[in-house]
Amino acid sequence: MAAEDDNSNVPIPEPEFDDESVITLTTHQGQFGANPISVKWGAATALERGPIIATTRHSSQRNAIGAHSGGYSVYKALAVATGGLDPKYQPKFDLTTPVVKMGPFNSWHDPKRIVSMDPYGHMPTIAFEEYVKKGYDIRPTIAITKAHIDLPECKEAIRVGRLTPDGDVLTHDGQSHITKFAVEPVWNLPGIAERFGCSEASLRETLFKETNMMYPELVTRPDLDTFLPPVGGLTIYVWGSVEKIPDENVPLTVRVHDECNGSDVFGSDICTCRPYLTHAIEECIKTAQEGGTGIVIYYRKEGRALGEVTKYLVYNMRKRQEGGDKAEEYFNCTQHVAGVTDTRFQALMPDPLVWLGVTKIHKLVSMSNVKYDAITAAGIEVVERVAIPAELVPADAGVEIAAKVFNGYEGGDVYKVDKQTLEKVVGRDYDYKKTDAEMVAEAGLDALKKSGASAAPDEEPSAKRAKSN
Repeated sequence: MAAEDDNSNVPIPEPEFDDESVITLTTHQGQFGANPISVKWGAATALERGPIIATTRHSSQRNAIGAHSGGYSVYKALAVATGGLDPKYQPKFDLTTPVVKMGPFNSWHDPKRIVSMDPYGHMPTIAFEEYVKKGYDIRPTIAITKAHIDLPECKEAIRVGRLTPDGDVLTHDGQSHITKFAVEPVWNLPGIAERFGCSEASLRETLFKETNMMYPELVTRPDLDTFLPPVGGLTIYVWGSVEKIPDENVPLTVRVHDECNGSDVFGSDICTCRPYLTHAIEECIKTAQEGGTGIVIYYRKEGRALGEVTKYLVYNMRKRQEGGDKAEEYFNCTQHVAGVTDTRFQALMPDPLVWLGVTKIHKLVSMSNVKYDAITAAGIEVVERVAIPAELVPADAGVEIAAKVFNGYEGGDVYKVDKQTLEKVVGRDYDYKKTDAEMVAEAGLDALKKSGASAAPDEEPSAKRAKSN
């Protein structure tokens, strides 16, 4: 994989290495010794854009605020502090290059299309080879590898006939073959501000204040436009051909999923996260077997990006409030605890899809109106939306689905939630011995599952219809 064009005329300065006996508390624009490598976000070629320098070895030439690996940088610091890691260690990347070729696409060269990840993050040693030869410490922010996924739900799907092994995409023992991408966030602050409709100055000041002044250069270095925020990244899982993703004639199934440790990993039945995720994986497998491609993007945004502690506090409020865990109070409980119902800010969510070259999604496995709006606002066409099948909704998750559909999620012909149905849906009590509470919960869930069948036909366009496969 080579850089796009010959950039031999792009000057590359000599690297400057830090004196480790000196600690700089903060830096200011134009101060002596501050000479960051230029970054022109959205430039026509990689070398014109410039590498992201965020390591600790070239502080005078560093062009990004923050550190690699986000919050995990703290563990790196512990490794250095305890003598387990030499701070001068230079990683060996010669055998770590991507297993598939990615891009470049035209969207990589548009400063407004991708603002929350580095389009060249998977190939810094190739795209910026001349910098590396001079001794610059440039780290990847994207890694691409291959793997086998072994899910019990896929084995069950084979047993009951929902999936059929083909020996290629899906093996007879239930393993599916994938390509996966790990992505760390790299923010272009002017682009982030524009995406959210606020001024860059306001964004910088608020980030500085709300992180308890962890990053003073957000306000002292307006010349540094790149920020590596201390937040979780994302993982992209691809079934089928990566190369076919940009081809609008090739079927593409997509789910964008936000992390839910309780359900995704441990099977908690208070939400639909794991069953919806595994249903999407089945849809991706089927699409890949038909010659298309399936994509699941998994964001680390636990508890709607409010965090797991906040999520559990909300659970307690939901279960303890007068009248029980009522669907009509689902969002209000989060508002009461966190002051806001959601901080995932899906405006940034489509960036990895744009990076992959997606322009058309034939099947979007999502009911979220917010995600749908963000994806289509990014210029990506959505043909069909797929709701979670009613039989996959866990015993205590009816509250979630009823509240979301009533508040705008696309239930299509599967869920039709009016005020009467909403009031019927109540979750179970913490005390499982209260059989009356269990019966109320079961009745509400049953009403939800039957709501689509009993409602009048919907006349919405097919792009907004949610179907259960």
